[in-house]
Amino acid sequence: MQLRLPSSISEAQRCLAEGAVPVGGATLVWAGWQRDGFPEQAVSLRNVPEAGTVGPEELGGAVLLNRVDATVPEALHRAASGVGTGAVRRAATVGGNIVGSTLRCLLPAALVLDARATVLEPDSVYDTDLTELLAKRHVLLALRWRAPLVSGYRKLEGEAGGPPPLVVAAAVHADGDSPRDLRVAVRDGYEVFSESTPYDPDPEQVLHALAGTDLDALPATARDAVHAQITDVLARAAEG
Repeated sequence: MQLRLPSSISEAQRCLAEGAVPVGGATLVWAGWQRDGFPEQAVSLRNVPEAGTVGPEELGGAVLLNRVDATVPEALHRAASGVGTGAVRRAATVGGNIVGSTLRCLLPAALVLDARATVLEPDSVYDTDLTELLAKRHVLLALRWRAPLVSGYRKLEGEAGGPPPLVVAAAVHADGDSPRDLRVAVRDGYEVFSESTPYDPDPEQVLHALAGTDLDALPATARDAVHAQITDVLARAAEG
């Protein structure tokens, strides 16, 4: 297998046009390739500058999870730092986790940030929402968002050999310094649910506003975790 390492968007597009398979950190695809056979050529975006950015309002798709630091919002930082082992985080990429993984540990955090995806096609580069990114399994060049006022992320303890542990993320967004709305996302098993509601400093009012949504239908343990996460981010938003 030939691994191609383009250093620009145009070079990466040429690789895709010539049939190279996006490889990410190879933590997820390697076992499948060993079982089913390796492609003739693969492509990694790790040398493409736009895919390697880390900032308060952007994160490149080729960034290794161990490089996702406190520069990004708390929810995304905590999500990345909680994935797998240190060895996994030193190899796995943002794009591989969100697009290539069934676990998608970073997805709830990206959803509460209301992130948009910049995707790479053989003949174009464009922005889209996360729904299209996942449905069409695009090559993720970068995520971009507007920095929230506050955000948070919690992963509960899971059972060995059981389903993926519950994940809850939340963020308060603002117009200027004034809170505007709250976004919540939950990974329950392999399903991810997200909702938004206008900001209210009272957690009970927010939970009332979310009644009747998919979040309200979660098991009791998950609802308790959602309540706790909402209470935490609202308290920190009120502190300013």
